[in-house]
Amino acid sequence: MEYEYYYNNVPGHGPCRNNLVYTSLISKDKKTFVQWYYNDREYHKNQNQVLDPKLMKSKWDREVKYLIEMAWKYEDKVPKILEIDHKNQKIFLAIDGVDFWERSKCDYNNFDLIVPDWKEQMLAIIKAHRSLGLYKYSMHPSSYFLVDGKLKSINYFFAYHKTEPFFSIKNVESHIYSTRQEEMKKHLLKLGIDWNTPQPFDLLEKLCWESFRINYTDDFIELVKCLK
Repeated sequence: MEYEYYYNNVPGHGPCRNNLVYTSLISKDKKTFVQWYYNDREYHKNQNQVLDPKLMKSKWDREVKYLIEMAWKYEDKVPKILEIDHKNQKIFLAIDGVDFWERSKCDYNNFDLIVPDWKEQMLAIIKAHRSLGLYKYSMHPSSYFLVDGKLKSINYFFAYHKTEPFFSIKNVESHIYSTRQEEMKKHLLKLGIDWNTPQPFDLLEKLCWESFRINYTDDFIELVKCLK
């Protein structure tokens, strides 16, 4: 099967990296998506953010661990895993066309047109994470594919279990895009968060969702914040 680089076509920006950590590939027939945990400079256009091989390996390990756990406990919430190539650090996932963000022309005003019940589906996925004790901070709409009308969640490299040690934003800023960091900084004072100090997972989750108001409707952000 032939694969090519996968980008999101953002209005006003043109083709943009689908992910900042790994290299995104898609099959020519748009039926298979590949998370390739390799620092491909051509794909990242020399703007690679995860330069440390050990950090890349740790991101790979998290992706495999938590994606498999989701597939085991909530197989309807993630794409079908076709293959995990540990040697080359590639995960092959069954999809049905481009991701949710791309289908929506990278505009949350189009979400309802693509998946009328997208809010309910995303909330169900977030509840599944919480039932497993997971906090997932890769929340971008491009972290969902649509298969048979159902949203499927990916990108577990930025997920942590509630029993793990807390971390600071400084510890992970290497794989948070600069514009996202700027959005996050707008809410630090209100939430009482210090950038350099380890923070509780739920507090960081609130910060992340606030920063994603530029990618989701305000009413959806409020619904997520009300989840127990």
